[in-house]
Amino acid sequence: MIDIIPIVTEKANAITEATHRYSFKVSPEANKYQIKDAVEKLYGVKVVGVSTMNYDGKRKQRYTRSGIIRGKVAAFKKAVVTIAEDDTIDFYGNI
Repeated sequence: MIDIIPIVTEKANAITEATHRYSFKVSPEANKYQIKDAVEKLYGVKVVGVSTMNYDGKRKQRYTRSGIIRGKVAAFKKAVVTIAEDDTIDFYGNI
């Protein structure tokens, strides 16, 4: 089973309300077929399409009293899943 974490931001919620597309953060080695199967099993919906994007990690630095601290934010893969018109996913149902 692959890791699927829903992305719940203002922009992702606006896209979800306008269309039936939901955003997920997935493991980088997952392909579209695995993502489709995992979303269908996890949420019980019919997946129509899957788009994936690979994001590179950003370099960050900050200035401190002891000098410059450099680091990197981890790279990740994002999947945008289109579901059928009559289906919905409720992220807040089991809170």
